Amino acid sequence: MINKQIDSCDQAVASVFDGATIMMGGFGNAGMPGQLIDALRRKAVKNLTIISNGAGTGPFALGALFAEGLAKKLIASYPAPTAAGFRDRYLKGEVELELVPQGSLVERIRCGGNGLAGFYTPTGAGTELAQGKETRMMNGREHVLELALRADFVFLKAHLGDRFGNLSYRGTMRNFNMVMASAGDTVIAEVDQLVPAGDIEPDNVHTPGIFVDHLVEVARLPKLLELPKEGA
Repeated sequence: MINKQIDSCDQAVASVFDGATIMMGGFGNAGMPGQLIDALRRKAVKNLTIISNGAGTGPFALGALFAEGLAKKLIASYPAPTAAGFRDRYLKGEVELELVPQGSLVERIRCGGNGLAGFYTPTGAGTELAQGKETRMMNGREHVLELALRADFVFLKAHLGDRFGNLSYRGTMRNFNMVMASAGDTVIAEVDQLVPAGDIEPDNVHTPGIFVDHLVEVARLPKLLELPKEGA
């Protein structure tokens, strides 16, 4: 019988190795797989490459991962001013940043999940973001070649999941989690609630279980939805 449930977040991240590339869903803290990230911190793997929309918000989860020096590179579209853990390391030259326009980041991940090598886009042409990249004139406009992104591991956050690995998201959980689900070698989801197989209506299965290797049920942490207080 298929059962992809894992007992704990620590068990779920046990196979993550030093130097791994990891995609992490979330838009700010909404839809962030925060408890999987905290388990990764406890495991203390190093030299990670993180692919995420941002660099965390506040001194927990992704923000703490950078603060503790466990990542060597970030590929992201918006490391927010509140991402102090990343900012401080970056200014010291201790972590590399590859800045990607948000739409291009999504499309690079989508290409990685669909077996495509990359795509041409006018976004970023003629700017510093295009330096070192192949360009081509199309329809009288300069386009930049953006290469696909894949990862060794993908961490997702979903609202509901079942033992087959089917996932249903709620609200802005759909942001990067859905597109990342197909772009990794090992996909791990933390879910608010595990339900019996068949309880998720087919139209509400946003990520089919064929893409998911493991999932773990976690309690929601309100702190992941809070911004740090001014001056904190």
